[in-house]
Amino acid sequence: MRTDDVDDDAQLLRAVADGDRRAFDRLSRRHLDRAYGVALRVTGNRADAEDVVQEVFLRVWQRPDAWRPGQAQFSTWLYRVVVNRCLDLKRRPKAGALDAIAEPEDPRPNAEMDLVAAAKQRALNDAVSALPERQRAAIALTYTAGLKNTEAASALDISVKALEALLVRAKRELREALARQGWVQT
Repeated sequence: MRTDDVDDDAQLLRAVADGDRRAFDRLSRRHLDRAYGVALRVTGNRADAEDVVQEVFLRVWQRPDAWRPGQAQFSTWLYRVVVNRCLDLKRRPKAGALDAIAEPEDPRPNAEMDLVAAAKQRALNDAVSALPERQRAAIALTYTAGLKNTEAASALDISVKALEALLVRAKRELREALARQGWVQT
């Protein structure tokens, strides 16, 4: 994120604190996709990810003063809130998920490549979902949100070395899980 974006986030939040809806719209448009990507990767469920992101942005609208300038960039703080909310949601028992229902096959005549790609993506998603929560969050922040290691570590409230250790273990487990399914060679 550019320095002027960081300054702009602070200005937008000040405007949001004054009730400026356009400032909130601009701020949310800037961060919505990555926040959703992180939530989706951590929860593994689109509906849950949408709920988490909606809750988090509602919190930003209602309490823009929750972010403290100077302690962390707004985006880092936002991702920390998203990850924490996802982890809270994952700890709560839930009813049967609609995502467990198999998707209908694509009726197009040359859909084999699409099916293989979708199966590979599902295998990857399943492997990521099977990771321990902290490893899954580290993968989501680093690869889905595209955060630098320092930003991801800050969002998880751990050191950069601890984040890197989480990533090494997560990648090793992903590689092994995908190798067992025949998607990669070890």
